[in-house]
Amino acid sequence: MLSLVSMRYLSFKLKNRPDLDAQKLILAKQLSRGIVLLSLIALCGCTASEAQSNNQKGKNQQRAVPVVVATATRKTIPIELRQTGTVMAYSTVGVKSQVAGPLTGVYFQEGQNVKKGQLLFKIDSRPQQAALMQAQANREKAIAQVKQAEANLSQSLAQVNQAKANRLKDQTQAKNAQAQAQRYGTLFTQGAISKEQAEQFSTASDAQKATVLADNEGIANAIAAVDAAKADLNNAKAEVSAAQAAVDSAKIALSYNSIFSPITGRTGSLKVNQGNLVKDNDTNPLVTISQISPIYVTTSLPQRLLPDLNKYRAQGKIPVDAFIPRDEQHPEHGELFFVDSGVDPTTGTIQLKSSFTNTDGRLSPGQFVNVVVRLTQEPNAIVVPTTAIQTGQQGQFVYVLNPTDQTVDMRPVVVGNAVGNESVIQQGLKEGEQVITDGQFNLRPKAKVQIKQPVGNRQRPEATNQGNPNPSP
Repeated sequence: MLSLVSMRYLSFKLKNRPDLDAQKLILAKQLSRGIVLLSLIALCGCTASEAQSNNQKGKNQQRAVPVVVATATRKTIPIELRQTGTVMAYSTVGVKSQVAGPLTGVYFQEGQNVKKGQLLFKIDSRPQQAALMQAQANREKAIAQVKQAEANLSQSLAQVNQAKANRLKDQTQAKNAQAQAQRYGTLFTQGAISKEQAEQFSTASDAQKATVLADNEGIANAIAAVDAAKADLNNAKAEVSAAQAAVDSAKIALSYNSIFSPITGRTGSLKVNQGNLVKDNDTNPLVTISQISPIYVTTSLPQRLLPDLNKYRAQGKIPVDAFIPRDEQHPEHGELFFVDSGVDPTTGTIQLKSSFTNTDGRLSPGQFVNVVVRLTQEPNAIVVPTTAIQTGQQGQFVYVLNPTDQTVDMRPVVVGNAVGNESVIQQGLKEGEQVITDGQFNLRPKAKVQIKQPVGNRQRPEATNQGNPNPSP
């Protein structure tokens, strides 16, 4: 294709050649008109391109980036630890039968809240009632034997008293006989009586002494009979005690036919139905009851945070909040009461356990919750929305608004503890400065911005502290 200059030169030559015919002159005129038209098109194209370039340059210099801003404020921020926890029953009891027999009654519904002492089951009690009646009869028999033994003891005591009285009488008579024997012995020596008379009184005295000795043996035998009667009485009383123990045991066995709730809690699924035959101390419980008020929440804490936890535990009780998923606006409040004695070497964590009253029953065993352990408070902290904090190659930074010319500066910051949707700025910001919370991806240092109103809730409370679980005391 010929250039514009070459076409102009060719047209000039054709017009200034007189030897050319009319057809060639017409061709030269057409070339001249084409050259003029191409010149106009090229001129218009250059002008339009230059105008578009100048217009785009002006737009780039004047366009402002729409952003949302927030003001750095000073407030008291709690220092806390955030972890995921698991709800655990305060206590769990598997209810089993201690006697065998047909199940005659079930007095609760599955999943029902029951109180301590409430009747749950009844088992056929006729065998236990018969055993109780037999034990009571044996006890009455033993009581009668005690009464007989007591009567025998009283008789033996009476015989002892009678033997003692006889001995006393015989002792008196023996003393009198001895005195007469001595007097008549003196008379015999004086020749006042005969020898036969003296020997007669001496023999009577000796006989009376023998009677006294016999009385002593009778008393000893009577005392032995008393001891035997006492032994029989003690045996009879022991029989009564054994019979009473058998009665008590029969009553306890009879009480096992009515099964009551050992704790206040919530029942699980029923394992047997009315009419089934249950075994005593079976492997599977009839029902499981979980005490849910109070209730525990367990969580694990990295061992590197254990020194901070111990420091604040020494200062007093540590409150704990449990946030239920999809209901974060109404947390359950409790307190930390147990820290495990050792660190799990497989995970490098230590177990914590918190207690909650759970009066409304919102926490259930096995439920996952977000646990917030509130260690202490940090007063006069500079805080900004967490969405204002960005991470670059040089670390964390925020975009700060220059209110005079509506431009932004990129400023590095040191971020501390994060609570809710706010983060503490330890270094880099002052109270009252405005930071960009939305629209940062379109910004650069000294970029001009246009402030807009925030739309909706841009941050979920339960996810605000996932990247910064460490406290900043």
